[in-house]
Amino acid sequence: MANLAQRAITEEQMDAPDLAPEIYAAVLADLEKANRWTFSARSTLSYLQRATAGLDRFSLLDVGYGEGGMLRTIARWAKSRGIAARLIGVDLNAKSQAAAEAATPDDLTIDYRTGDYADCEATDFIVSNLVAHHMTHDQLIAFLRHMEARAGKGWLVNDLHRHRFAHFGYPLLARLMGWHPMVRQDGQLSIARSYRPAEWQSLLTEADIAPGTARVVRRFPYRLCVERLR
Repeated sequence: MANLAQRAITEEQMDAPDLAPEIYAAVLADLEKANRWTFSARSTLSYLQRATAGLDRFSLLDVGYGEGGMLRTIARWAKSRGIAARLIGVDLNAKSQAAAEAATPDDLTIDYRTGDYADCEATDFIVSNLVAHHMTHDQLIAFLRHMEARAGKGWLVNDLHRHRFAHFGYPLLARLMGWHPMVRQDGQLSIARSYRPAEWQSLLTEADIAPGTARVVRRFPYRLCVERLR
C-alpha cells in the first residue's frame, strides 16, 4: 500500500524526453478526456469569472498547456461573454505545441509557444493546470515568485490533492474508461506527487507571497487550487 504521508518524487513516464511523438500525442488526448471527466476546467473558469468581473478584455498565459484543452475552454468561455481575450500558452515540450495546434479549430486564436515561461511577456493572468506537481521544489518556488511578479491581475495554480481515495480510485476510473496505460499509471503517480493544503501554505511562505494574499482552496473532485487576486 502506498504511503501518501510523504510526497512522491518519482518521475512520470510522459516526462521522458525520448517519448515517441505518437505515444505522447495519444497520452495527451486521453489526458484531455480525463480532465473533462474530472471537471478540471470548472475551477479555472470559476476563478476567471471572479477575476475578470467588470473587464471587457484580458491577457492570460497558460504554463504547461499540454494539448491546449484549457486554453480552448477559456477561449470559448470568453467569446461567449463578449470578452476579448489574448491567450498565450507556453510548454517546454515541442511535441505539445504540435498536438495543441492540431486540436485547435481555426476560429480560436491562441498563441501556442514552445519554451520557458520566464521568457514570456507579462500578462494580466497566469494559470497552470496539473503542472505544479511535475516541478521540483526549487522550480515551484521560482514559478510562484514569477507569477507574483509578472501577473498583473492575479494567478491560479489548479492542481491535484494528495488524497488516499483519489489515489486508489483514479486507476479504476482510468481502466473503466479505457484510457492509455500511461495515463492510468502516471495519473496515480501524479496524485502521489501532488501537495496537501498545509504544504501549499509552507510553499507560499517560502516563495515570499505575503500572508493572506493567496488562498488555498479545495475543489471537487480532489483538487487543490491556489488563487491570487489583486
